[in-house]
Amino acid sequence: MSSDLHRPRTISAEAADDATAAPVVSPAPATTNRVPHTRTGAAWFGVCAAAFLLVVLVVFMVQNTRSVEITFLWMHGSLPLALALLIAAVGAAILAVVVGAARITQLRRMYRQRH
Repeated sequence: MSSDLHRPRTISAEAADDATAAPVVSPAPATTNRVPHTRTGAAWFGVCAAAFLLVVLVVFMVQNTRSVEITFLWMHGSLPLALALLIAAVGAAILAVVVGAARITQLRRMYRQRH
C-alpha cells in the first residue's frame, strides 16, 4: 500500500484523448514532522552564534591583558596582547572580504558577458 503513494496516478482513456490534459501526480506524503527552515531561523542561529563568540572573545581579552611591544615598519608601541591579536584578526578579515568581493565581481562580469 505504501508503494502506491509514491506512484503518479494515470489519467483515464477519455482524458488521454484531450490534448490539454496533463497527468495528475499525487503529492509525496510528509515523512517527517520537522519544522521547515526559514530565514528567520537562520538569522536567530546566527545571532546566537555571534553572541557565543562575543562571550568567548571577551573572556580571551580579559585573560590576556599583558602588554606587549609592537613594531610595524616605522611604528613602535606597546598595547595589550589581546588588542594586538584583535587588530590583526580584524585586518585579516577585511583583507579576506576585499579579495572575496573582487572575485564575486569578476564572476558576475564573466556571467554577464556570456549571457
